[in-house]
Amino acid sequence: MVSQHTPSTGLHPTHHPHRAAPAATANDRTSSVPDESLDAAPRLDGVRIAMINWRDPWQSVAGGAETYAWQISRYLVRCGAEVVFVTSRERGQARAETRDGIAIRRMGGPWTVYLRVMLWLLVRRRRFHAAFDCMNGIPFFSRIVLPRRTRVISIVHHVHDLQFNAYFSPPLARLGRFIESWVASRVYASCPTVTVSESSRRAMRDKLGWRAPITIVHNGGPARAQLPPTPPRTDLGSPAIVFLGRLVVQKRVTRVVDAVAELRSRYPGLRAHIVGRGPESVPLRERIDHHGLHDVVHLHGFLPEAEKNAVLAGATLHVTPSEFEGWGLTVIEAAAHGVPTVAYDVDGLRDSVRHGETGWLVRDGETLTDVVERALRELADPVRAAEIRQACRDWAAQFTWERSGCAMAHLLAAELHRTPERRGLLR
Repeated sequence: MVSQHTPSTGLHPTHHPHRAAPAATANDRTSSVPDESLDAAPRLDGVRIAMINWRDPWQSVAGGAETYAWQISRYLVRCGAEVVFVTSRERGQARAETRDGIAIRRMGGPWTVYLRVMLWLLVRRRRFHAAFDCMNGIPFFSRIVLPRRTRVISIVHHVHDLQFNAYFSPPLARLGRFIESWVASRVYASCPTVTVSESSRRAMRDKLGWRAPITIVHNGGPARAQLPPTPPRTDLGSPAIVFLGRLVVQKRVTRVVDAVAELRSRYPGLRAHIVGRGPESVPLRERIDHHGLHDVVHLHGFLPEAEKNAVLAGATLHVTPSEFEGWGLTVIEAAAHGVPTVAYDVDGLRDSVRHGETGWLVRDGETLTDVVERALRELADPVRAAEIRQACRDWAAQFTWERSGCAMAHLLAAELHRTPERRGLLR
């Protein structure tokens, strides 16, 4: 674990001096769907799609990538497509089931899933008109096993790069980076690629040498009409910090505990809520014990949607200490409740957090504790707090799963139209 006071190398891009990054292509674009176009999504009746993702949303350490893949799948089904969600299988999960009209096929564990999926696709290689290959550091190489007429769209949330170091020995980490950059950029050179933020697109060009056109289709979020009203805060002297997300090593949630330990003497009523589950719950409890924060930091584990929303709505500030995010889905979830975020100035998060408007970014030379304290000082002013809360809600309202799904449906329809034998499906 990197010390809170030592800037992590994850903050700095990894450059490849012997490889020039491809310039943005003429086909690079950001999908933007106005409200009046939400009912104009193309029909995809009869189109058979494989959505290939490392996990499904019901696995114990599922996160934003799983939510993204599932929400897009739901929208494509609404457009008439037949979607099979192909993923790994966690102990106790059914191998096959159907939810929301989506057929789920689970096979293999976290690492064996790659080979199992390739074999599964190879046997069914003529079944699908399109496949979404979601690359979580390592792609599924569906482009190799599926016929050329099957349209493959690659989805890359962010560049993993130094994140491989958190899980693997140095030789395996180097292999992972080699596959993510040199191999994947060539295998998918003819495939349109989707990412979720402008800084992730730049990182793909700079760090991975990605060759294919890249379209940004942002993460969605809850529509404002679906949210309960946010209660006005009456306890500004007793601020509450919240972390929402997976409890895994790269999220570095223990830094939230360390920040609370440093700040509690200056904010006697300070509380912290950690919502999520995962293997890092054990180190978190140990860190809470170390600082004697049992009455200050509350580990909620996984919460149902209504309870999660209640915790978010009651928070003063959302903190995400991760240095590896494609966008930061929880940033928009918090903003929808009028709660600003403190995050590191890294790819993805520098796009989802509008510095000084909907949150604050931790920049080089600053610590997380410094910026959290600055945020709490600003939010102690009722006028400034109200201004920030409104800015958060307005920002979050721009990102809905309707817009994201509609943008992806248009991208898929354009790809299918490029294949003459598939044009009839879209008439």
